[in-house]
Amino acid sequence: MEPLKLAKQMIDFNKATFDNSFNTMVLVQEQTEKMVNAFLEQSAWLPEEGKKILNEWVAAYKKGREEFKKVVNEGYKKVDSYFADACKSAK
Repeated sequence: MEPLKLAKQMIDFNKATFDNSFNTMVLVQEQTEKMVNAFLEQSAWLPEEGKKILNEWVAAYKKGREEFKKVVNEGYKKVDSYFADACKSAK
């Protein structure tokens, strides 16, 4: 098997593994968010400022997660273009 083709398959496998792991993490975080929201709705003792801070924290966490995914996807696109260019050059 050609080394470039093997390396490309390894990168594709790595990306698929990352995507599956990331999606699982997102599901866990969404479930946790639902639990936190249920907790906040039932906690009369927690002031509105505290609830607002927790909601802002969740929003910031989501934004960071989306930015991380975006950066990783851009990295994989660069690697894909590298392998596409290398395969064209090898032929």
